[in-house]
Order: sequence, then structure tokens, then C-alpha cells
Amino acid sequence: MIEALPARFSDEQLRRILGEAMIYMCACPAQVASQLQTLRELHDYQQKCADNGPLSEQVHARIAAAARQAHAELEQCLDDVLDLEGWDKTTLTMPEGLRQLRDQLIDNDLN
Repeated sequence: MIEALPARFSDEQLRRILGEAMIYMCACPAQVASQLQTLRELHDYQQKCADNGPLSEQVHARIAAAARQAHAELEQCLDDVLDLEGWDKTTLTMPEGLRQLRDQLIDNDLN
């Protein structure tokens, strides 16, 4: 049996980061959150795959193990990026400074 995928960010939190990042045009945290969602889907697929061939259990276990390892590394990366950028980790909102930078970039493009 494939072990459960430990997660420090819930699916809802990842959606929140994606939404916040899209609103304020900050793609980096959103890219990491998106990859975490994809890894979760891969891991879930391995648990539900109906392929019962002679090597099936070994194949699914190996893929799931790689997904768990990548997932853990990207969760740590996302946590670090949120800290580095100064996100509010309780509400998962972007810091005001990044919002102001975004506004300045828009103003410069319009002028």
C-alpha cells in the first residue's frame, strides 16, 4: 500500500496563494503552488490506478515515493518563498510592498 502524502499546505491554502498571486501578478509563489497541486494529483493517481500487472505495485510505489520527495521539497520551498517575500502566513496574503511594486510597474507601462 502506498503511504499517504503529508502536506503542510492544504488544498485550500494552495488555491488561496494562487488567487492572491494572480490578483497581484506575482507568479513565482503561484508556480510553486501549482506544481504542488500537480504532484498531489500524481500521488493520488498512483493510489487509485487500476493497473494490476505483475510489477504494478512496485511501479506505483516508486512513482508515489518520488512524488512524496518532490512534494516535500516544494512545500519547503513555498514556505521559504512566502517568508522571503513577507507574505502573511495566517491569511496567505501578499505583503503591501509587493502590491505597491506591482502598481508602480503598471503606472510605468501606462506612461
